[in-house]
Amino acid sequence: MGKLRAAQYACSLLGHALQRHGASPELQKQIRQLEGHLSLGRKLLRLGNSADALESAKRAVHLSDVVLRFCITVSHLNRALYFACDNVLWAGKSGLAPRVDQEKWAQRSFRYYLFSLIMNLSRDAYEIRLLMEQETSAYGRRMKISGVPGGGETGGPGGPATPGGCLPQLALKFRLRVLLLARVLRGHPPLLLDVLRNACDLFIPLDKLGLWRCGPGIVGLCGLISSILSILTLICPWLRLKP
Repeated sequence: MGKLRAAQYACSLLGHALQRHGASPELQKQIRQLEGHLSLGRKLLRLGNSADALESAKRAVHLSDVVLRFCITVSHLNRALYFACDNVLWAGKSGLAPRVDQEKWAQRSFRYYLFSLIMNLSRDAYEIRLLMEQETSAYGRRMKISGVPGGGETGGPGGPATPGGCLPQLALKFRLRVLLLARVLRGHPPLLLDVLRNACDLFIPLDKLGLWRCGPGIVGLCGLISSILSILTLICPWLRLKP
């Protein structure tokens, strides 16, 4: 599935590049047809994924953390609705249900896809915040043990005001927060990959729904990067974010 998705978005990116460089219309048409066939094949392979997403939502309901339970459950429910709309689209494109309004069902599916990604990114932001708080607390404890006066405050993002005024203090706080964020993400590769994958995927429904027109080149590139990251988590299961 991941390889098909990567191939589809690679075709989208290639088609955009060929169009910009003035390739022959026949070649561009062949690339678009190949992209369409790959998309239809992916829809066929996704038949039944709604049931899998519902099962995942049922498992997520039992998570102890309230925020994680909400974000993950709502994300899986939206994915289930997205796959259901995708199944209707497949029926319309394959000729089994020729009267299906494909544009309407495509818009519905991308709306559910967008909601699912928003929930995924909300979950990522929540986990990042927890890890940053843990890192700050651990740093404060280390400074206290080492006997540095006020170490928890001067080394953390909430340090005391500096004599230079408000702007230097805000700049220092921002720099410390960015460094802390980078340290947290570097120390948790599964979370980093999940953030990158969801952020890349976000451009796809935003473009398809007309909320932010990125163009086929950006959509193809983001989809390709996201697909490669998904394949990477399949090759290295420890890179998959849990739960």
